[in-house]
Amino acid sequence: MSQTTIFWPVLAHVLLIYIVYAALGRRRYGAIRSGEAKAGQFKVRSTEPASSVTVAANLTNQFELPVLFYVLCLTLHLTNGVNYLTLALMWIFVASRYFHAWIHLTSNHLLLRSRSFFVGAVILLLGWIWFALHLLGAV
Repeated sequence: MSQTTIFWPVLAHVLLIYIVYAALGRRRYGAIRSGEAKAGQFKVRSTEPASSVTVAANLTNQFELPVLFYVLCLTLHLTNGVNYLTLALMWIFVASRYFHAWIHLTSNHLLLRSRSFFVGAVILLLGWIWFALHLLGAV
């Protein structure tokens, strides 16, 4: 297996980030156009209208737990640790991020959102455990 395949899930997550940026721009523009907000309200999140504040929060989420994902993908690549299992784990993690973002930007159902976060966090933890075993030569 080519070690560079690990970068496809990375690119998929980068695409998600740009999708969320586009949604944020669309919501903010819509809030200004409808009169719900004035441009100055976006300087501080506490004054941002509800229609866009959840999108801004989701964008922040894309730079929290996924930092561990990026580091793991890079270290797997550098140590020749990419295999079908690690690649599958990274794709599942990215899928959980897409689902988390979709829930956050639509219904914002807290139970579903927290479960999708938990699934992604556990999948990422399994990836890190596999990486540690790989470094030890156990797998």
